[in-house]
Amino acid sequence: MDMVHKKLEHLKEYLLDLGSVAVAFSSGVDSTFLLYVAHQALGKRAIAVTAQSCSFPKRELDEAKAFCDSHGITHFICQSEELDIEGFRQNPKNRCYLCKHELFEKIWEIAKQNGISAVAEGSNMDDNGDYRPGLIAVKELGIKSPLRDAELTKAEIRELSRELGLPTWDKQSFACLASRFVYGETISEEKLSMVDRAEQLLLDLGFHQVRVRIHGMIARIEIEKSEMGRFLDTETAEQVARRFHEIGFLYVTLDLDGYQMGSMNKALNL
Repeated sequence: MDMVHKKLEHLKEYLLDLGSVAVAFSSGVDSTFLLYVAHQALGKRAIAVTAQSCSFPKRELDEAKAFCDSHGITHFICQSEELDIEGFRQNPKNRCYLCKHELFEKIWEIAKQNGISAVAEGSNMDDNGDYRPGLIAVKELGIKSPLRDAELTKAEIRELSRELGLPTWDKQSFACLASRFVYGETISEEKLSMVDRAEQLLLDLGFHQVRVRIHGMIARIEIEKSEMGRFLDTETAEQVARRFHEIGFLYVTLDLDGYQMGSMNKALNL
């Protein structure tokens, strides 16, 4: 057995030892893989909980519902409106901590009400190197991180997801829409909607990995460098600019560094 499959076996054993688990399920690559393996290992003793808020696109919520329906997984949807959390709108450096702490408290409530003994989230080994204040909340509230315990990387999770036939194996990485804002810039429903609509436009145009970072009324587009040539095609660029202006952005820019996970965190070192 090769190393990646040994890690998968370790993950299954870890989940079995939990006895029952509520998985924080966003329909992303990691949480889909974790939920699927948990369901394989624990059956009805594995449930999914998805948070609904204005920073979570409807397409992701719809995919979460569809996945659970197709696999017979008990699925709870909880309202977790981050903008109602004191201090969140001001977008402080610990924004993710504030959000995750409230979210996991709500998931714990659902877990206890349903006789579930553990709550798990889908961070992997690649998340250890970035600024992740949400992991502090994970530790404080006793949330399990099975993928990190199994030392699985993002690439390995994609590889195993493909083997298992999961539709998310090549899905673009996603983070909550609040991560598109510069720290200290006020987060509003209006601007979250602008970012969501702008990113959906790019996805509809066929771009795979996208981010629309918001700087005041400036949109800074991040896409894979391999897709920049197609983006800069005159017709495409003009269409994107026109639609972004209609959405509400005054200026539309393309970041020549390309897509970078957590690029807003660069400002923390200035």
